[in-house]
Amino acid sequence: FANYCMMVKGEKKSNLKDVVTRECTVHLHKLIHGIGFKRRAPRAITEIRKFASKQMGTEDVRVDVRLNKFIWSKGVRNVPFRVRVRLARKRNEDEDSPNKLYTLVTYVPCTDFSGKQTI
Repeated sequence: FANYCMMVKGEKKSNLKDVVTRECTVHLHKLIHGIGFKRRAPRAITEIRKFASKQMGTEDVRVDVRLNKFIWSKGVRNVPFRVRVRLARKRNEDEDSPNKLYTLVTYVPCTDFSGKQTI
């Protein structure tokens, strides 16, 4: 209980635990439910960005070209139901950037999603 109350109000947890890599499954089907046909693939990319930002705690999220191609592979309307992604938090080499870290989201080919865990 003492450790739980250690964080003072307004103090931010440091996410400078630097380079971390995780593999996750994003359930796109539920995230784009109810979105109009012509906005589905763009919204899926936006939702992946939101997911990665929430998981890794970085504002700057970069989506890999292969992941983008996979999302758009069935057209703008028929987005794949699920996608397996690798989230890699990396140091920003650009000195004048306001963010010290960024997240790179890459595509992991996967045929069967059952029993997969966040690694």
